[in-house]
Amino acid sequence: MNPNTPPVAAPEITVESFTRAFLRELNFGQGVDLDRASANDKYLALSRAVRHYLTTRWLETLRNQYRDQAKVVAYLSAEFLLGPQLENALLASKLDEVARESLANLGLDLDEIRAVEVEPGLGNGGLGRLAACFIDSLATLNVPSIGYGIRYEYGIFKQTFVDGKQVETPDNWLRLGSPWEIPHPENAVEVTFGGRTEAVEGADGARRWIPDWRVTALPYNYMVPGYHNGRVNTLRLWSAKATHEFDLQIFNAGDYAEAVRARTFAENISKVLYPEDSTPQGKELRLQQQYFFVAASLRDFLENVLPDGYDLTKLPDRITWQLNDTHPVIAVPELMRLLIDEKGWTWDDAWAVTQKCFAYTCHTLLPEALEVWSVDLLGRLLPRHLEIIYRINEEFLEVVREAYPGDELRVRRMSIVAEQPERAIRMAHLATVAGFKVNGVAELHSQLLAEKVLHDFAELWPEKFTNVTNGVTPRRFVRMANPGLSGLITEAIGDGWVTDLSQLSRLEPLAEDPEFRRRFREVKGANKRRLAEVLAARDGLEIAGDAMVDAMVKRLHEYKRQSLKLLHIVSMYEGVKSGRTPLESITPRTFVFGAKAAPGYVRAKETIALINAVGRTINEDASLEGRLKVVFPPNYNVTLAEVLIPAADLSEQISLAGKEASGTGNMKFALNGALTIGTDDGANVEIRQLVGDDNFFLFGMTEPEAADLQAKGYDPGAYYESDPELKAALDLLASGAFTGGDKGGAVASLFASLTERDRFMALADFRSYVDAQATVEEAYQDHEEWSRKAILNVARTGFFSSDRSIQDYLDRIWRAEPVTQNH
Repeated sequence: MNPNTPPVAAPEITVESFTRAFLRELNFGQGVDLDRASANDKYLALSRAVRHYLTTRWLETLRNQYRDQAKVVAYLSAEFLLGPQLENALLASKLDEVARESLANLGLDLDEIRAVEVEPGLGNGGLGRLAACFIDSLATLNVPSIGYGIRYEYGIFKQTFVDGKQVETPDNWLRLGSPWEIPHPENAVEVTFGGRTEAVEGADGARRWIPDWRVTALPYNYMVPGYHNGRVNTLRLWSAKATHEFDLQIFNAGDYAEAVRARTFAENISKVLYPEDSTPQGKELRLQQQYFFVAASLRDFLENVLPDGYDLTKLPDRITWQLNDTHPVIAVPELMRLLIDEKGWTWDDAWAVTQKCFAYTCHTLLPEALEVWSVDLLGRLLPRHLEIIYRINEEFLEVVREAYPGDELRVRRMSIVAEQPERAIRMAHLATVAGFKVNGVAELHSQLLAEKVLHDFAELWPEKFTNVTNGVTPRRFVRMANPGLSGLITEAIGDGWVTDLSQLSRLEPLAEDPEFRRRFREVKGANKRRLAEVLAARDGLEIAGDAMVDAMVKRLHEYKRQSLKLLHIVSMYEGVKSGRTPLESITPRTFVFGAKAAPGYVRAKETIALINAVGRTINEDASLEGRLKVVFPPNYNVTLAEVLIPAADLSEQISLAGKEASGTGNMKFALNGALTIGTDDGANVEIRQLVGDDNFFLFGMTEPEAADLQAKGYDPGAYYESDPELKAALDLLASGAFTGGDKGGAVASLFASLTERDRFMALADFRSYVDAQATVEEAYQDHEEWSRKAILNVARTGFFSSDRSIQDYLDRIWRAEPVTQNH
């Protein structure tokens, strides 16, 4: 980089300058004038105009980074669930009011243009949302960083309901263009697969990999602006292209499909987020995706980010690769391969550096969620990497045998290579062996990770294990999503909370102020009316604008226990219909679900169908006088979350204790003034400790109690027989009352699952749960006291900022320093 190159001139932040930029993009970028411009034309022109302002700061950030050679955090993640970009870019660059005035002068409405945006289909749930929060906080804290992932052509899927059942359709989020990405084909990287290896004479550990096929990884850069600080970091996403896309001779011979076969085969790698992996082909495609993006990312950093001639023995001083769950763990043998096979290093030198470059975040407690890859598949797709993993394992097991002589059971438990039920590579074990730090994502999760999931490793290397509780970005999930509450907070304590969320504690005395409580309720009421308007326009769903909003939005999985929420709703309905519960005693309540089920997860899809069936029956029952309403808007995403979360009164966090790693939805709801009903699981524990027991509706077994009950022999049928309300609810469900008399299918399946097995103990926690819900009903009657509790939730949950999470990573794991930008 030439130090004499002048900086890029920044556009003026004035209404006149912005108007010129917008019209220039509309006329010369979209090729239309204002009178003929479509809504999408205006959106693209506006986004690119905003991008001009960000680009100046982005190029300056890159220039400074190259000059300073400061340590970089590279966040490797299979998902980045970014959400809409326009408003975030406007907010971060201080352009929101300028843009609004500029457009108004042209007779345009910023909010109408903003509504055109389709959010990027680059993530599915908490993992991707967390990654997006983290890169936002890294930029806001002035930390040199780069996110690496995949530019999926299609998101996981667009969810629709047909007769209440989930139907997956393609999420073609790129259909109308994405103004936020910048392709850089000149920085493309080649990634190879398959083939065989052969010895290299005289080399220490080196082998020659002779691959069968290769693809090109094309980088697309997204700008990640910090909040009002001039820094713009990079998110680099890789798209797969064929190295030879088109065979003209075959095409001219008339075999048109064969002529583009290589292109189709290669592009499948980045075609869809999380391809269905119940088939061997699906499993192989997932492994291809994982290796594709980490191989491209490592080579990109070594060849395009580091200066020429950089001494790679100092690599740990320049980079920490953070492995966001097990998806990117194949990066470990890839770095070893690059150093040994391509750079000519010895095995010991390469391993010494590799062990200092990677840190691993585990996001689960479910054994089945810890990825394993069969030796057969890994050896066929990545033969050199399997060899490297074998040697890592051999040397690691020598360490284990030395530490625990004669304990071969421990050796088998800890081995990276599992022998049963088939020979397979345990990716979490590989990450733990290679990483210099391993962290969980909530205090309880980190404790259970060390005590149960990776217990042997924590005994061997206790210093490796630490905790970093998750957090969410206050910019998107309070400042942007909840402008009414943001304005109220800023009026009360100033705007410093946007980058220092601990300042929310200054709101605590205002919980005792009747006028502040009244205004807080007004904001919540306005948010509910906005939710009602959005659901009506988006999905044709009608809800009351003044009922309690009881929200359960999260990935559909049995351990999250949407089935327990369903049983509570059915029990309330049964109570009214049987005369056990007077209708007038029920607080008007709208139950809002949001969840996608993995395409191959039958039980989850059955649960969705039953929730919709129960909802349809309740919503159509005129005798309820509208006091209960169940809605399940399809295709829940960040855009809808930004409307629902500010409107919610009650946050359902009801997983079985000891199963949820952390959760971040629980944090978003609490920060926006919803009270939580939940178990002592994941970050719920820390939320309850911070907000106080009086401001949290706790129910259910603790993790030790659940483990003890399971060990003694849990019999769900005994709970079914002994609790009349539970039995009545399950019997009503099983009778076909909600399914047009159909007692089979999903009804029979769920009934049998709950009464015969109930793996996640919904029936054991049912009584405690409905009793806690009764307390909710009573508490909600006192609006003043409920408002007080809600304000205290906001005031006491500033800890759950992703800025604090990132600071913890910096202090406990990364040891990287912020580098302030000039702006």
